Amino acid sequence: MFIMGIKKIMCCCGSGLGSSLMIRLNVEKALKKLGISGVEVMHSSLSDASANAADLFVVGGDLENFTHSFPKVVLLENIMSMPELEEKLKKAFDEAQ
Repeated sequence: MFIMGIKKIMCCCGSGLGSSLMIRLNVEKALKKLGISGVEVMHSSLSDASANAADLFVVGGDLENFTHSFPKVVLLENIMSMPELEEKLKKAFDEAQ
C-alpha cells in the first residue's frame, strides 16, 4: 500500500547516531509488516533535522520539547517497542489518507 500523504520519514535522536539508526531500522521493519511501500526512511540528530526534511518525524518521547517545529510527529514512549511503533505508524498513515 502506498500512501500519498507520507513520502519521507525522519527518525531523530539527540546525536543522530545510535538511537535514531535503531528507530530507522525498526520503522523500516514496521512499514514492511504493515504493507506500506514507497516511503523513504532517514535518520538524523534533532539539531540537524529541518521541519521540511520529512512528512513524519519519529522520536523518543524524552525529546518531545524539541519537536514543536516539525509538522507531524510520532512520539515513542519505548523506542524498543515494535508493537507501539507499529500502532503509532499505522495511526499516522491512516490520518494521512
